[in-house]
Amino acid sequence: MIAGLDYWRTLPIKQQPQWPDSTALQAASDEIATLPPLIFAGEVDVLRERLAAAARGQAFLLQGGDCAETFAGATADQIRNRVKTVLQMAVVLTYGASTPVIKMGRMAGQFAK
Repeated sequence: MIAGLDYWRTLPIKQQPQWPDSTALQAASDEIATLPPLIFAGEVDVLRERLAAAARGQAFLLQGGDCAETFAGATADQIRNRVKTVLQMAVVLTYGASTPVIKMGRMAGQFAK
């Protein structure tokens, strides 16, 4: 395990957009830093345990979503439909494989960039 939550900041940047307004970028970054987290530490711990179970062959990891969705495609209805599809696939896999299925959505990756 890598010590420190900020370790990622030491890694080389491979896909960094060129922001035209550094002041606006800093203002947006400062605002985001004041907001509550999207996930909590306990949720990360649970996911880590479930992924370890998958690595041991005791569970199946189902990851679903778009590779590179557009910002226009991030509507509530479209996200709901993607989640619904992943849940339906998980039901089939759980029944067919008789093993727990870890459901992981691949969404909003473009927002992170």
